[in-house]
Amino acid sequence: MKSQTFYREKNLEQTALGKIPKDWSIVSIGDVAETTSGGTPSRAKKEYYGGTIPWVKSGELKDNIIDNTEETITNEGLRNSSAKLFHKGTFLVALYGATVGKTGILGIDATTNQAVCAIMPKENKLDPYYLKFQIIARRNELISASSGGAQPNISQGIIRGFRIPLPALNEQHKIAGTLSIIEEAIQKTNEIITKTELLKKGLMQQLLTKGIGHKEFKYSEELGSEIPKEWTVVKLKDAICETKSGFACGKRDEKGILQLRMDSIDTEGWINVEGGVKVPVPEDVDEYLLRPGDILFNNTNSVDLIGKTAIFRGEFPRSVYSNHLTRIRVNLGKAVPEWILYVLVRKWQLGVPKAICHRHVHQAGINNEEILGLKIPLPLHSEQQKITKALSAVDTKLKLERTEKAKLEKAKQGLMDLLLTGKIRIRVN
Repeated sequence: MKSQTFYREKNLEQTALGKIPKDWSIVSIGDVAETTSGGTPSRAKKEYYGGTIPWVKSGELKDNIIDNTEETITNEGLRNSSAKLFHKGTFLVALYGATVGKTGILGIDATTNQAVCAIMPKENKLDPYYLKFQIIARRNELISASSGGAQPNISQGIIRGFRIPLPALNEQHKIAGTLSIIEEAIQKTNEIITKTELLKKGLMQQLLTKGIGHKEFKYSEELGSEIPKEWTVVKLKDAICETKSGFACGKRDEKGILQLRMDSIDTEGWINVEGGVKVPVPEDVDEYLLRPGDILFNNTNSVDLIGKTAIFRGEFPRSVYSNHLTRIRVNLGKAVPEWILYVLVRKWQLGVPKAICHRHVHQAGINNEEILGLKIPLPLHSEQQKITKALSAVDTKLKLERTEKAKLEKAKQGLMDLLLTGKIRIRVN
């Protein structure tokens, strides 16, 4: 993409869809495309399933290219149902269900169920990839036009009547191609993130139970697994200096101090830098100030999120924490803070806090005494450092890739806002 191929459009006019170039038109999808839906062969007929014909369900639409499907049907199933065979390149929209409004483009010939609308552009009228980005950009508008019930239900009529701004076909190609490039970069970043997450999971399972270079192991009744012979098992209170719950504050004060809360703790051991609120500075503020290396343990939440844990790395120069979090301050002579972090994150992944917490109507809780009673493996200090260094390197890689993904998604949104309205245009030769 060369910079000189883009230019700012000055010749705009106000329309029902906002300002667009004067040489663009506004059309209903039904004006430039045919629509239909698929069907589901009878589940009572086993011979209708397991054939060679791909069959797309609405839940498989994720703004993606569909190259394979969870289920297939037979020729007999196709003949004896309202399912239809659509060609590669057909544009799909989920009509209802959890993915309502989500899109897909067939990378293969395939059939769909009745919860999927197939949109087939008329010749030389509409680029399906351009339509995809228009639907993604204005999905909320499409869903808000849905009818009835607690769950949105888009009809083919709504889709056919949905209006979009439309440039000439060659400009549609340029816009779709430009946005597809950044979308491909996001997809590649997603793939790296997925692989890195799998690497981290495998490393945590190996290093937190087997350590580094050990040949002899023993079974730990307390942990229910084998650990290296040289390791000990201790209660968390034996490896830390103190725990302290935070303070409740329902007030806000933009001139006050940042208070981290439940949503400040992500599921990977990091502090969410966009989490927290400003509250009035308490008189005993020094008791709650966070230091780098402090661990925050989610003591109150929905049962599946009890025990969510993160380490404070100094993300904010001055911050405190709420009563829904417990601060664990590690005795550095006994344990490496990151070791405690990874052990607690793994316990949360295994559902240990969930199993021992106190359940209430809307949420669950775990007190400091119970946190301190959690049993953990404890290698020598030097081995803790080696293990946490390896895991921290993978964590840093994950953080960088997720930051890159966020930047790409922001850039994509910005480009969509400009290109799909014609405020910025691509020069067409």
